[in-house]
This record gives sequence, structure tokens and C-alpha cells, in this order.
Amino acid sequence: MRRLIAALLFGVFPSLLWAGAQQYEPLSASVRAALSGAIADKRPPGSSFKNYAEALSWLSAMSDRLASRVPDAEYRLELLRAIHYEATRAGLDPQLVLGLIQVESGFRKYAVSSAGARGYMQVMPFWVKVIGQPDDNLFHLRTNLRYGCTILRHYLTIEKGNLFRALGRYNGSLGRAEYPNMVKAAWERWRYTLDPAPDSASKTAPEAGKDSGSANP
Repeated sequence: MRRLIAALLFGVFPSLLWAGAQQYEPLSASVRAALSGAIADKRPPGSSFKNYAEALSWLSAMSDRLASRVPDAEYRLELLRAIHYEATRAGLDPQLVLGLIQVESGFRKYAVSSAGARGYMQVMPFWVKVIGQPDDNLFHLRTNLRYGCTILRHYLTIEKGNLFRALGRYNGSLGRAEYPNMVKAAWERWRYTLDPAPDSASKTAPEAGKDSGSANP
């Protein structure tokens, strides 16, 4: 698996499901514009990892943990790179986003809740009308993650950094402890400490890190 991850990087540098049901709240023109701008940014030109060694270590660790839920190795790595980028871009811990996805959809790309929330991060369709474009597809991997991370960051801003309340807003269960506690418990299971890269990766990391600066994550 580490060899597969290394090859992909070199050129580019049973849980209970609680489906989300964010509630529509009127947004000021400035907030709507800011969120729309965040959603509309094009696909990133570079990697969200600091260097090749960090990418190899993180992707190897997370891929091993996710293998039972997402068997296809190449798609699993694509998903993990996208999660890391979109979470980092939004100022979120990628492991928190992994925990949220585990609780919301169980890593099912086409999950649909009884309330109509869609995809990995269970985004409600009204957000497309409020801050997106008509052709935005919430089942598209990167689109779903972009919306979900942007929305969670928005709720964190509203709640002045209070993660418990922000998660409650995200799930439409503000004031109830069950959902935030489940996400926090899942987050703990995804906790990660950077593992020192093997000697061979360490020797090639500077060159790979340089190459990955202009490639997709």
C-alpha cells in the first residue's frame, strides 16, 4: 500500500449513521457572497501537504483505516487527498472531517437522508440555491466536500469556535448532545500523529515536495 501511495504521490506530490439536515437560515449579503466565493473556487493547483513525506505518512495511515469501508485503493486515496485538501483549505482538522463523514454517511458517496441531505457530508440541496451554481452536483466527490467543509466552517464562525454547537447546527440538532458527541468520538478514532518517514522517502521528499507544489493533491 505504501508503494501504491508513493507512486500516486510522486507525480502529484460498523457505525450508526446520523444523516445531516442543516436548517435554512437567512444570510446577509456579505456572508452569502463570502460563502459563494469559497464554493466557486476552482480545483486547487497544488497539494495541501507540507511535503512528500508528510503526504506519504498521512495517506498510508488513513488508507489503512479506511480500507474496510472503501475497498478500491486508488479511489480511496483520491478521496483522502480531497478530504485533506478541502478540510485544510477551510481551516478544519482533516481527521475531524473524517469523523463527521463516518457518522453522517458511513463513507457512502450516494447516501441520501430522509430529509434529502446528500453525499459524503450529507449536504442539504438548498445550499446549492443559496451559495452555489444550478449545475453543482452534491454527489460529486470534491463538490460535496467543498460544500460540507465550507458550511461547517461557517457554523464555527457563527458559534465563535464552539465546535459542539457548530456540529449541532450542521446536523440540525442544535442543543442536543448525541450528534456532537458521536462526531467527537469518531474524531478520536481518526486521530493521527505524523509518523517519521522511512529513509528512502526522507531522501526523496525534498524533490517530491518541490514537484507537488504545482500538481493536484
